[in-house]
Amino acid sequence: MELIHHEKQEGQLCAQHCLNTLLQCPIFDAIQLASIAQQLDIEEEKMADHQSYLNEPSNNMDDTGFFSVQVIMRALEVYGLSAKHWNHPDLAEKRKNPAQNFTAFVCNFNQHWFTIRKFGRQWFNIDSCKSGPTFVSDTYLEVYLKQIELDGYTVFVILGDLPECQAESVLLANPVEPSAFNTQVGKAEKVCYTASCPHKN
Repeated sequence: MELIHHEKQEGQLCAQHCLNTLLQCPIFDAIQLASIAQQLDIEEEKMADHQSYLNEPSNNMDDTGFFSVQVIMRALEVYGLSAKHWNHPDLAEKRKNPAQNFTAFVCNFNQHWFTIRKFGRQWFNIDSCKSGPTFVSDTYLEVYLKQIELDGYTVFVILGDLPECQAESVLLANPVEPSAFNTQVGKAEKVCYTASCPHKN
């Protein structure tokens, strides 16, 4: 499924991969996210005791490529997006039919981030640790979200209008055949997912 932007895992840069697959474009890199993390560190230092803060390492990034949830949230704000915990009371009614009421989720477990996103009327799991995007049926989506929560994942609902992308318009007009799609997932390593990016600044 070369239409869907997918990034293979590099080091521990899954936060970067998660954001880029959510936005469907290689917008963020480690340098940009590190800059956001440093800005957050400055803001946190202003609110904390300066001397005690100097003795503490950053909670927003480390040398492995890990970035905190605060970095993810600040990066989303650049594109007019926000994220709310799946179990937030405000989402109670919409949680009854997540396939129809939401457009994307970002999920985290043990510092690994990945995206679940809707294109047209179909859902896909876009995980940098997998060989390519995998189809998720409407029926299975709710079950899957509940299951990964039980497994210890934190699930965030993405709120706001996602940037337009080619995959959205193509899959809206021509939905994939799930059985045919899933038989091709194993070949995804041979597909080049890097494409021109109309949203990159």
